[in-house]
Amino acid sequence: MNIEQNGNFHKPVMVKEVIENLITDKNGIYIDCTFGGGGHSKKILENLENNAKLIGFDQDNDVIKNAEMIDDSRFTFIKSNFKYICNFLDYLNIDYIDGVFADLGVSSYQIDTPNRGFSTRYNGDLDMRMNINNPKNAYDIINRYSEKDLIYIFENFGELHNSKKIAQIICKNRYYKKIKTTDDLKELLLSNIKIPISYKNRFLAQVFQALRIEVNDELTNLEVFLNKIVSKLKENGRIAILSYHSLEDRIVKNFAKNNKNLTSLFPKPLTPSKEEISSNSRSRSAKLRSYLLKK
Repeated sequence: MNIEQNGNFHKPVMVKEVIENLITDKNGIYIDCTFGGGGHSKKILENLENNAKLIGFDQDNDVIKNAEMIDDSRFTFIKSNFKYICNFLDYLNIDYIDGVFADLGVSSYQIDTPNRGFSTRYNGDLDMRMNINNPKNAYDIINRYSEKDLIYIFENFGELHNSKKIAQIICKNRYYKKIKTTDDLKELLLSNIKIPISYKNRFLAQVFQALRIEVNDELTNLEVFLNKIVSKLKENGRIAILSYHSLEDRIVKNFAKNNKNLTSLFPKPLTPSKEEISSNSRSRSAKLRSYLLKK
C-alpha cells in the first residue's frame, strides 16, 4: 500500500519553485533529505536525465513503503536522519552533489495519525517521535523533565509567553497523576490557564510544537545538517529548504548569512501562491529559501 496514494501524506509544497531553484544539471546528483510521501522526490526525478542520481533520506519507518514504490534505478533510499547525510555520502563514495532539498518539520501523515501524538485534534499517546527508535518521547518530557527545563522548552521552542505557568501546572499535577495522552495534556492546560477562544488552537499548537522539537532534536539536527552539507556541494551547487515556522527559518537564514560562500537566489523567501494555499491549506506558512554555492 502506498501511503501517499491513500492521501495520508501531504501534497508536496511549492513543487515548481523547488525544482526551478534546485536543479542545475539534469544529470547531476541530488538529495531529498526529508522523503516523506515521496512527492518532491518524484517530481525531482521527472526533471532529471538518465545519468542522474537522487538519494532520499527519512528516519520514519512509515515512509519505507513509499520509497519502495519508486521503481527507478536512479533513486536510492536511506533510512536515516538527515544529519548523517555526509556519512552516507562517504559510504557511497560520493564526493560532491549538485543540490540538496529539505522540507522541514512534521508531515501531514504524522499529524493525521492519532497514535503518533503529533496532533492537537486527535487523542493519542504522548509520543511525537519521528523515529520510533528514539528513546525519548513526549511522555518522558512532560512527566520527568524539571520545571526549569520545561520552561526553557516552551519559551524557546514554542515561543510561549506563559511558559513558567505552563511548566508549573504540569509539574504540580503530574505529582498526583501521570499525564499520558494528548487529551490529558490539553485538558490540564485549558482548565488551568485562561486562554482566549480565538487563541486556543494556536496556543495548543505552540505547546505541541515545543514538545515535538525537543523530542526529535529538530533544531540541533538542522544546524548539524547545514554545517556539514556545504562541504559536499559542488561549485554552483544549490540548497533549497522549505520551513514552516520562524525557528527553522531563522536558523536557515542566519546560517546562510554567516557563510560567505552562499548567495541567496532571491532577496526574500518565496511563499505559496494564493491558488496553492486554496488547494492545500497546510502550505500557507511555507517559506522557501534557496542558495547558490560559490567557492
